[in-house]
Amino acid sequence: MPVTETAAPDSGLRIATRVNAQSAADREIREPDIVVEGCNLSYGDNHVLHDITMDMEDRRVTALIGPSGCGKSTLLRCLNRMNDLIDNVKITGTIKVKGLDVNAATTDVIEVRRRVGMVFQKSNPFPKSIYENVVYGLRIAGINDKATLDEACERSLKGAAIWDEVKDRLNESGLGLSGGQMQRLCIARAIAVEPEVLLMDEPCSALDPIATLKIEELIYALKEKYTIVIVTHNLQQAARVSDRTAFFWLGRLVEFAPTADMFTKPREKLTEDYITGRCG
Repeated sequence: MPVTETAAPDSGLRIATRVNAQSAADREIREPDIVVEGCNLSYGDNHVLHDITMDMEDRRVTALIGPSGCGKSTLLRCLNRMNDLIDNVKITGTIKVKGLDVNAATTDVIEVRRRVGMVFQKSNPFPKSIYENVVYGLRIAGINDKATLDEACERSLKGAAIWDEVKDRLNESGLGLSGGQMQRLCIARAIAVEPEVLLMDEPCSALDPIATLKIEELIYALKEKYTIVIVTHNLQQAARVSDRTAFFWLGRLVEFAPTADMFTKPREKLTEDYITGRCG
């Protein structure tokens, strides 16, 4: 009996140690890719974002929803410092991407934008060939080896689910593609430099339903490799493609929850009113 009494606590200790070690490992693995803490943004005297705090997880799709002018696109542009291009902007708080303090004085903006790719609302291919559109970022980075560029072009076009449609047209202008193809070309250009995070600002707003479906299927596939943040006015699209959804209202984060919970049992009355169309 004494042996049993001694062994039991020891066994329990070993089990607890293993559990704690596993929990610590899980916490390390699940560390959010993007951490936003107390983010405020103003354009001059216009206070646009108010104390935004949220985490966006690795290889998940986070959708930002809310009415026009609520701050969701402004927050998206904070994640890769696109707001730097706007005069008289002031940002406080902390934004970290993969542990990198985006707004730190020592942070290289070019490195931020390499690590955080962006796809805009309106497709914006360059007046160049399909091939040169895709490898543009690599050339800017000083990479001119043809074998490397060829591999990156094919890999990126395949990753954007457009390779089979353009593989025999790589020397033709990217401006000759359809709207949906141009948007996927822009996605290929964004992922060619192998970013860690992909931002999408209303990527389907100018597309027909068939092209929209292809982009949504692509988003679902891309999250296997990238952390994706998408701004959308289309609530059905947010419900289809995202893992978590954040609802913004007048520059404030009202609710942030798993998408299924957000759309079936929102915690806030304002969220419910917006989702059901009673406001916004």
